[in-house]
Amino acid sequence: MRRKEEAVARQGRGTATPDGGRRAAGSNADALHSSADLSTITTDVPARLDRLPWSRWHWTVVIGLGTVWILDGLEVTVVGNIAGRLSEHGSGLPITSAQVTGIAAALYVAGACLGALFFGRLTDLFGRKKLFLITLAVYLAATALTAVSFSSWWFFLFRFLTGFGIGGEYAAINSAIDELIPSAYRGRVDLVINGSFWLGAIGGSLLSIVMLDTALFPANVGWRLTFALGVVLGLVILLVRRNVPESPRWLFIHGRADEADKLVASIEKQITDEKGKPLPRPEGEITIHPRKSIGFTEIARTVFSRYRRRAFLGLALFIGQAFLYNAVTFGFGAILTSFFDVSTSGTGYFFAVMAAGNFLGPLVLGKLFDTVGRRIMISGTYLLSGALLFATAWLFSAGQLTATTLTACWCVVLFFASAGASSAYLTVSEVFPMETRAMAIAFFYAVGTAAGGISGPLVFAELTGSGAVSDTALAFCIGASLMCLAGLTAAFLAVRAERRSLESIASPLSATPDTQPT
Repeated sequence: MRRKEEAVARQGRGTATPDGGRRAAGSNADALHSSADLSTITTDVPARLDRLPWSRWHWTVVIGLGTVWILDGLEVTVVGNIAGRLSEHGSGLPITSAQVTGIAAALYVAGACLGALFFGRLTDLFGRKKLFLITLAVYLAATALTAVSFSSWWFFLFRFLTGFGIGGEYAAINSAIDELIPSAYRGRVDLVINGSFWLGAIGGSLLSIVMLDTALFPANVGWRLTFALGVVLGLVILLVRRNVPESPRWLFIHGRADEADKLVASIEKQITDEKGKPLPRPEGEITIHPRKSIGFTEIARTVFSRYRRRAFLGLALFIGQAFLYNAVTFGFGAILTSFFDVSTSGTGYFFAVMAAGNFLGPLVLGKLFDTVGRRIMISGTYLLSGALLFATAWLFSAGQLTATTLTACWCVVLFFASAGASSAYLTVSEVFPMETRAMAIAFFYAVGTAAGGISGPLVFAELTGSGAVSDTALAFCIGASLMCLAGLTAAFLAVRAERRSLESIASPLSATPDTQPT
């Protein structure tokens, strides 16, 4: 890593050039212009990170940062499953089931959207590590206080704040992971981590079955213990996360070049000691002008003007997957109980099976996003899941399905859809410049979450709640149509980002005009 101070040219001396040489002394005007420039940094940190082999250190990053999606899945599923118990007499909380699944759910979604935007901005300004510790602390505190709720307003307030922390996690974590994981593994790691939401969903479904059993726990205790166990899991994650470093990419962009260099050197030493052989030579450098912050105007101009095609792609992917998931999962229990006479207590088992299909998709298909490529896999998973959901809607409307076969159909649909949905997060976290990354993730997450968590339920509640088979099939078809449209958009606009450095996909705004990543 080399610093070049572009100072006033003196007679007989030149100024530093981006290639490491010296520029000959020029006119006084040139000298004055040069004196106004900020120092530049030439670094090979991105190349050094991307050429690292997979190691125990990378597993620490994945476990410390990625497991938060399990918490999100746990939260969402648990609240849905305990709604009936909270509304019962003796639960210790004066609240109705509709308030839990309606007001509390909407406040959680609203908190997640606002938290993503708020913490996304702070993540770009103050660093990944500070924020992924703060956002987890917010989640832990809010969840613990939810467990001791004594009134509906208290429950609503801390559901909002729990969502606020989780939303911030999405922005801070996705940006940190992409900047720490080698380019050869970035796609599969991102997909599996985002898909791990469904491990939490499985855990939440099974946990609620045990915790809501009044033979084991009193009615006013079991639901509180479910939230308390989420706090315990979060504390374990926090202990691991303390060992995850700041993003070296964020450090050098913000002028902390020496820290970035020392950090990468320590990572290289750990991996060299583990592998017992020298690392391959890094290839490529980039020269940047460090900048402390980027204004909202420049962020908006960059994302929606300079990269407008990528912005349109991100919106299409997020909205498509959000509506599909609401078409299938919104009113999940109601569909099984209304059309197939499944008992309320038995829906958790069906949901756990469906959630398993969701997790297996990214797990099995993830590697293909790094080998076959982003464009084929993103468009393929979106189009295939949409087509399969159309087929499911036809079978459902024709009366050809049982509770078991409908769940099996959903498992197949969501096997592909989950990989596609996870690739939406991967896409927006890698196709925009470094300085805007967390804010871009936050924006698209907020838009997608709002579309799926607010407008989606308004549409699907009306359709699935009517009790008519044709209306529920129509709900499926709406989700399938938007998924197919997103897949077609990806077929034309998806970026071939597989096995490429982040800097080559989108050059940092701080990069000097005469030096691009190589």
